[in-house]
Amino acid sequence: MHTSFATTTRGLRRDSPPMRLFEKAKRLGIWNPSAIDLSRDAADWRRLSEPERDLLLRLTALFQAGEEAVTLDLLPLVQVVAREGRVEEELFLTTFLFEEAKHTDFFARFLDEVAATDHDLSRYHTPSFRALIYEALPAAMGRLAEDASPLAQAEAALTYNMIVEGVLAETGYHAYFTMLEANDLLPGTRAGIRLLKQDESRHIAYGVYLLSRLIAADDGLWAPIEARMSDLLLHAMGVIDEAFQCYEVMPFNLQMETFSTYALAQFQKRLERLESARGKSLAEIERVTARVIAEDDG
Repeated sequence: MHTSFATTTRGLRRDSPPMRLFEKAKRLGIWNPSAIDLSRDAADWRRLSEPERDLLLRLTALFQAGEEAVTLDLLPLVQVVAREGRVEEELFLTTFLFEEAKHTDFFARFLDEVAATDHDLSRYHTPSFRALIYEALPAAMGRLAEDASPLAQAEAALTYNMIVEGVLAETGYHAYFTMLEANDLLPGTRAGIRLLKQDESRHIAYGVYLLSRLIAADDGLWAPIEARMSDLLLHAMGVIDEAFQCYEVMPFNLQMETFSTYALAQFQKRLERLESARGKSLAEIERVTARVIAEDDG
């Protein structure tokens, strides 16, 4: 039973980080994957070499499975936040789920209309990728259905936002976009990735905020959070390593060191923000988060 409603008792906190992200999502996140023109992309695809097509399919297979996994697995986090009465966070999370569904739709269009594949791309899902997306992500999110403790919430957020999005997806999209931009290939796909990266930056910002407020409220969470992130980081870096091992000569002249360095730098930057949340008040966490959101173009 409901006993009250936030919007008819206290009102919405429009200056809170989740509402700031919600405003950005309403302004920047309303794009339609079906409206992106992929006609030149299909022509470009036919001109690529077999190794180049294979690499793009490999990356797309990882993106597609990851986006679909979150679309399937995110709901328990939305429900936990709703049960806690955090309506501002729930409002933002409705856009989060919608955007993950759009990303799934976008890559499905790529596979149908550009790559013209038969969709059986599970051969590209390497052991490290399966450890994260097939196992760790659904386990962490699914646990919330029975255990809504701060530690369970933290594990869900760190698994998805810090590792799957913040290391694996962000690095993959960086590689994908960089090689296409450098070679002036697949303009429609590039346009979609640019929009998608904006969406993901908001998702990561929310995850860092959620983890920061949980750590600020209970410093005892820091040790298990740090340990779990270290474990999962090995799998994320393993995905990068396994991809490069599949090619004697890497298509598009990609260098593994470039992307492993990028991945670790992004992770370290956010790890430092989480550690700085220890001992802080919620007001301090919100001020820092608001500044980061204002500076981020996503």
